[in-house]
Amino acid sequence: MKELKDYIIPFVGLSIGSHRFDYQIKDEFFEFFEYEEFNSADIKVVLDFNKRSNHFDLNFSFEGIVNVNCDVTNEEFDLNLDGDLRLLVNEGEEFNDDNPEILILPHDEYELNVAQYIYEMIILSQPIKKEHPGIEDGTLNSEVYNKLEELRPQGDFEEEEKVDPRWDKLKDLLTNK
Repeated sequence: MKELKDYIIPFVGLSIGSHRFDYQIKDEFFEFFEYEEFNSADIKVVLDFNKRSNHFDLNFSFEGIVNVNCDVTNEEFDLNLDGDLRLLVNEGEEFNDDNPEILILPHDEYELNVAQYIYEMIILSQPIKKEHPGIEDGTLNSEVYNKLEELRPQGDFEEEEKVDPRWDKLKDLLTNK
């Protein structure tokens, strides 16, 4: 975990109040987690760490660009990502992260590694389907996309549903009450 030592916050030494931590996330960060969906990444993360007497409020926000492959054509493109995450940290008998919004640290803990939370926040902010913007506006000129358009089925496929006539008799029973 040596590569991610910059993401460890020794909260015991922090004074009560708000503290800001800035992180620049690059490809090496995702390589540590063995995440290979991004061709490249340049993301700025800001953590507002608000230490109170009995708990901590962590407010993460990020924005940046990741280079990904299109799910339709496999063409590379830059995808803008942004998002935020709020995490409440309390002290307790043992470590517990079952609730995604509340983290419980043991009483004897003195530091917090925020790398996993940054990683999950970024990964979960991606759209389910990553589609090249040129597909929507018609400007993409790729061999794969042109072939897909050529092979697209032609005609009107909105046929009426064919209903089994036996169901009509059953429907009559319901309407003839």
